[in-house]
Amino acid sequence: MMITRIVCAFAAFAIAAGTVDAQGSAPNPTKPIHHFVFFGMDRELIRTDSLFLNTPEIEGAQITYPWRRLEQGKDGYNFSMIREDLEFLSAHGKKLWIQFQDVTFNDKNNFVPKYMLDDTAYHGGAAQAYRIGANDESEAKTGGWVARRWDPAVQDRLNKLFVKLGDEFDGKIEGINLDETSLEYGSSGRLWPSGFTYESYRDAIIRNMKALKAAFPKSVAMQYANFMPGEWRPSENKGYLDSVYSAAIASHVAVGGPDILPYRPGQRRGAHPLIQSAAGRVPTGLAVQDGNLAEINPETKKKTTAVELLDYAVNNLHLDYIFWGREEPYYSDEVIPLLRKH
Repeated sequence: MMITRIVCAFAAFAIAAGTVDAQGSAPNPTKPIHHFVFFGMDRELIRTDSLFLNTPEIEGAQITYPWRRLEQGKDGYNFSMIREDLEFLSAHGKKLWIQFQDVTFNDKNNFVPKYMLDDTAYHGGAAQAYRIGANDESEAKTGGWVARRWDPAVQDRLNKLFVKLGDEFDGKIEGINLDETSLEYGSSGRLWPSGFTYESYRDAIIRNMKALKAAFPKSVAMQYANFMPGEWRPSENKGYLDSVYSAAIASHVAVGGPDILPYRPGQRRGAHPLIQSAAGRVPTGLAVQDGNLAEINPETKKKTTAVELLDYAVNNLHLDYIFWGREEPYYSDEVIPLLRKH
């Protein structure tokens, strides 16, 4: 197994001070850390991204596969894209990490299989997602579609898909993650889809991640758990996210999330302490999404650097995996040079 070790010397610094720039030394972790590049649904780019292919410190690619493309009719499974990507990456000494996508962030796309949309047994398969500013439901705007993760009929189909994927790819891919837990439905119940409650959603997340782990006992099975509806940690902590992390650790499910944002209170005081606590007990990982490297350090008033994010990931959160985005100019100017120093 190819393992990247960061061997450059590093003078310890406080992350809030932001004293090391993109050209500075990289942190020195106490354990190996695995670097992947997040390609999302732009899977064809793994074949043309020379920076990715020619950087041996990058272990592999994280690629998004929507549910609808993997099940193109009831029990009509089509994993050809995964096979093609796995074959290409393996031939180039790289590994594949699957991000399973059952949620969208715009109303044009819906990733549940088409057979569910008009089937009353699945209640349409997906529910409208919303963006609610400052918890004011009167200003809620639609923001995509999410599979009815809490619906037993939908769960059964989802869990069957996990079994099929695991039968073919467990032990052949590095890992697979379920998308983020964050949803916004407000507190009044007016926007809640049928069957949805805070508790039913919590229980569904736990059931689904356990099913994923059962299907992938060899590869890393990870739940992206960042926020949960019905609470705001730590000021309004109802225990929903805590329960997800406790269940993950008990079931040996890896945990992580979509953003490395060291200066955002929501992340710094919310999921990040739970990820930190899980480190060493289950695999952990976070993604550097678009916008993460454009964040401003509130102490220095300067842009966050890749070195700062890596230091926070290594020395604060003790992550096992980082999934680096390809947003430019950061990818070419900061991320690749930093990883090539290791």
